[in-house]
Amino acid sequence: MMDVSPASTTEMIQRLAGRDLVTHIPYKGCRLTPEGFQRAARIKRREGLIEILLTEVIGFTGDVSEAACKMEHAIDKELEAALDKMLGYPERTPSGERIPLIERRVEPIRSESLLPLSALPIGSSATVEMLVMEATDARTLEVAGLGIGAEIQSTDDGIVCNGSLLEISKPLSLRILARTKDM
Repeated sequence: MMDVSPASTTEMIQRLAGRDLVTHIPYKGCRLTPEGFQRAARIKRREGLIEILLTEVIGFTGDVSEAACKMEHAIDKELEAALDKMLGYPERTPSGERIPLIERRVEPIRSESLLPLSALPIGSSATVEMLVMEATDARTLEVAGLGIGAEIQSTDDGIVCNGSLLEISKPLSLRILARTKDM
């Protein structure tokens, strides 16, 4: 599938076994060790978070899987935690794959955090700072009163802006970023 020679595959498996990431029995196969499983899960987790960021926040339409694979290498634990928090602690990728939950640190949202509308804690107030979308879509929201600088509240029923309850889809709510106020 990956167009790699058997000799190269064996060499890589031996290197991974030398790092205690897989157990290898020649001519029988190999399996991930607990440490190998943790590392693989962390890679899949980071790729899943990047996929959400690329598709649902930025609106990237290219090869999302390839881009996420390349970008994953540059993410450390701190950035991973910040992405997880900003995206509202997602459990699935846009394609429906489960995002591994290893070492997840769910932290309380503090004031002055920039979050998508879908991640605002219920009972919080915020100011809209970014509309990450096409200009025509942003203009439609602005006409409805949800533009840059709009004051909003997150309630049990949804997002309230200027006293009106707004019905916003999850994908769209990920593209509207607001800064939380004192909570």
